[in-house]
Amino acid sequence: MSVYPNRANLRPAAGAEAGREAPMVKVWDPLVRLFHWSLAACILGAFLVEEGDTAHRLLGYTALGLVAFRLLWGVVGSRHARFSDFVRGPRAVGRYLRERLAGTSQRRLGHNPAGAVMVLVLLAGVAAVGFTGWMQTWDAFRGADRLEELHEALAYGLLAFIGAHVVAAFVESMHYRENLIAAMVHGRKRALPADVAGKSPGQP
Repeated sequence: MSVYPNRANLRPAAGAEAGREAPMVKVWDPLVRLFHWSLAACILGAFLVEEGDTAHRLLGYTALGLVAFRLLWGVVGSRHARFSDFVRGPRAVGRYLRERLAGTSQRRLGHNPAGAVMVLVLLAGVAAVGFTGWMQTWDAFRGADRLEELHEALAYGLLAFIGAHVVAAFVESMHYRENLIAAMVHGRKRALPADVAGKSPGQP
């Protein structure tokens, strides 16, 4: 995954590069962006309509379908959509968090290790909420209060993680001076120095 030092990210380049903006490169493909905003719309819609309504169920089923698509696209999709591009182990996540707190973290074109954890948590959360909602339509679980309570608890837990995700997006946008929310709309981000120089980006 491509990275470069945070300080280089926050300070203007010197010499001939001063005042020159880094070119924009395509990072998020159209399907990743469509998935992201469609899932957000499904979750928002499900919270706005009454539980048990047909619309609520359809939104839940659609969200499950979107998660299934993202899991598949995470294997066969474009470079930065693939899980192999951004999912790292606990040590890498811990190292990134320590560097982030110290102000020495490196910018990625794709998700950083901590962001990758959030992606997985949100996908698992949506799947859990959707599946427990679907289970309530089964004859074996009709009228099961505990399942309904679990579904609601998972839904509010998911909402809390979504809130953390939104806050993190704003914080990282300010930290790296890059609009991550806009990037998920148009799909482009600032190129890394290795990309500008025409070199193959290294792995972290």
